[in-house]
Amino acid sequence: MTSNEPLILGIETSCDETGVGIVRGQTLLADAIASSVEEHARFGGVVPEVASRAHLEAMVPTIRRACETAGIKPTDVDAVAVTSGPGLAGALLVGVAAAKGLALSLDKPLYGVNHLAAHVAVDTLEHGDLPKGCVAMLVSGGHSSLLAVEDITDGVVPMGSTIDDAAGEAFDKVARVLGLPFPGGPWIDKAARDGGDRLYVTFPRGLTSQRDLERHRFDFSFSGLKTAVARWVEAKRRDGEDVPVNHVAAAFQEAVCDVLTRKAIDACKDRGFEHLLIGGGVAANSRLRVMAEERASAAGIAVRVPRPGLCTDNGAMVAALGSELVRSGKAPSPLDLPADSSMPITEVLNK
Repeated sequence: MTSNEPLILGIETSCDETGVGIVRGQTLLADAIASSVEEHARFGGVVPEVASRAHLEAMVPTIRRACETAGIKPTDVDAVAVTSGPGLAGALLVGVAAAKGLALSLDKPLYGVNHLAAHVAVDTLEHGDLPKGCVAMLVSGGHSSLLAVEDITDGVVPMGSTIDDAAGEAFDKVARVLGLPFPGGPWIDKAARDGGDRLYVTFPRGLTSQRDLERHRFDFSFSGLKTAVARWVEAKRRDGEDVPVNHVAAAFQEAVCDVLTRKAIDACKDRGFEHLLIGGGVAANSRLRVMAEERASAAGIAVRVPRPGLCTDNGAMVAALGSELVRSGKAPSPLDLPADSSMPITEVLNK
């Protein structure tokens, strides 16, 4: 790290985490997060109005905490980056408004960035420059996507995405069926590790038949899997039998990870890329990491996965993408940039 590398402050408010990260070049200086997940847990999912209010209350304290951790003053930053989409409209508005105010008051350039592209860029904080050509698999509560990435600052090419429930949504819904807390991903992972038999029952793998692959080779579908688990559990309870939660969690998780990794490796082979990058909250799943490494190794593909704390939504990933954009000489966003809840993945920078 050198002092002439850009110092970027990034703000993330696309869902229920208020994240503020500070990055110099590709070095992480601070990653402050205020989560409102406990406020949503009793509803079994994120409530947009509650999330927006939580962002309003947490924004200034989180910025202050990040600056204190990094040992800087706001006036030291070279640019402000913010998630301008996709995400919950109200939540995005809070972050974008805060970033505009900060950039304007400091007279610093503003970069409105794509949330999904930021999940790719965050890997630079752990493993350095991205390879010149990789497939990025982003798996989270709202997204399950395969992207071809040549240069993250110039945009990405979508290869496939979910046609119904994303992987994270399926984890949350199956957790509810099994009586596990929200958010479901970590609890299902834990239940599976605590003596779960992933071969106890074989659940369906969506969009993997030959007919499906002809039309949806790189797309995902987890709605049918979620329904299959719910029906299996209902049948057991109807017959008065105990539901082996650990086994069901492991078998469900196996089905999700099988489809994700199978299609990701296929995408790498299709593009001729030798690197697979995995990001998003579900990338913290222990079974997904193991299976991806095993299958990629067998195919001669290298896997890059950030540490779990950088996989979930955070301000560091926004700052990381902002840093890459500044370092590549990209022009900043206008100060009147909007919050775009449906911002396409092909648009890395809101211009």
